[in-house]
Amino acid sequence: GPLGLSRGQVRPPGPSLTGIVKPRLTYSRELEMKTTLQELLIYIIFLTDLCILTFGMVNTDMYYLNKVMSNLFLETSVSETDRTSFKAIGSMVDFWKFAEGPLLDGLYWDTWYNNNTLTSHKNSSHVYYENLLLGVAQIRQLKVRNNTCAIYPYFRTFLKECYHEYRYVAEDKSDFGLKNGSVWTYSSASSLAPWHWGALGLYSGGGFMFTLPKSKSESIRKLAFLRRNGWLTRGTRVVFIDFSVYNANINLFCVVRLVVEFPATGGALPSSQFYSVKLLRYVTYYDYFLASCEVIFCLFIFAFIIQEILKVKKLKTEYFKSAWNWLDMLLVSIFKYISFNKTMTQLSSTLSRCAKDIIGFAIMFFIIFFAYAQLGYLVFGSQVDEFSTFQNCMYAAFKPLQCRHPIYWARKQPPLSRT
Repeated sequence: GPLGLSRGQVRPPGPSLTGIVKPRLTYSRELEMKTTLQELLIYIIFLTDLCILTFGMVNTDMYYLNKVMSNLFLETSVSETDRTSFKAIGSMVDFWKFAEGPLLDGLYWDTWYNNNTLTSHKNSSHVYYENLLLGVAQIRQLKVRNNTCAIYPYFRTFLKECYHEYRYVAEDKSDFGLKNGSVWTYSSASSLAPWHWGALGLYSGGGFMFTLPKSKSESIRKLAFLRRNGWLTRGTRVVFIDFSVYNANINLFCVVRLVVEFPATGGALPSSQFYSVKLLRYVTYYDYFLASCEVIFCLFIFAFIIQEILKVKKLKTEYFKSAWNWLDMLLVSIFKYISFNKTMTQLSSTLSRCAKDIIGFAIMFFIIFFAYAQLGYLVFGSQVDEFSTFQNCMYAAFKPLQCRHPIYWARKQPPLSRT
């Protein structure tokens, strides 16, 4: 041939070609490693700042404050002979016992343990002598109108009243009782008032409400007056008790909500919420350190957003074809740096190749999972609390994975009838 080679022979690359290609590949690999390690270092700093910021917002004092407040208002009974407590409320009679007993005893601490009057706490109440009661407690109820449910014709001659379970469209907003004060008049909620998700339904922010006086004796008289005049009626479906306290020793607020729902079946279902939160953020030097971490966090987020915008502008549609870019937008790019590990690289490659099979298996799994949840709801829904709602059934189906078998409670129930 023209190059002096016979047919089928190939001249090996010259020394200049191999000497150029190999250093270029090595340099490209080293540059990629260096860039990735720099990104890893920046991300570790960002993650450290985020952890400091997150864990700095909570502390163990929140748990202890919630615990002592819940023990006081949930566990305290009326007396040694009457063991009615908030958790034991089962009727409207029990509610009034709690309201006129443990509730007022917990809200008003005007004497020391030796019955000496606390002159330093005049015109204010300090729960456990340490937690200042902010303002006064508010009690609110929601009612439904009469004849809001359908009665079978045969029973209409026996039943003149019918009160449906709570629904906003069935809410009773008309004046009732003595009709001579705000206690008996409906108060509309503001547009920003949050609704409450209870055990039996979703409740609006309005209702018939009143506030307790700052004096314990006046509160006793007011509650007794409302009880005698029937403030709670057959249409009452829920009662809320709301108040807040502030502990200056640990700079924490505790927001308390006690809820008693009265279902259409009769009886009562008590529940509670205790939230400890730090609203006065910047008091100590550590608080200002957290403030600096917040500023750094905002700068990181701003820089990440600018970086991603520049990438999108440069790569356009190619940007969204990379899985790492989607992970960056979700702020879980730590998996990108884990890929330096050989095992994690193999795992990532395996998951990406079998993604379609995993999706198909997930569809089959959830079909069977929901089928078992529905079966549990149909068979045990009327007897076992763990299966009383479909949401509870789904949670119960996962319990065996935690070595907790809800079927144990089903075995304790009487056998199902054959009718």
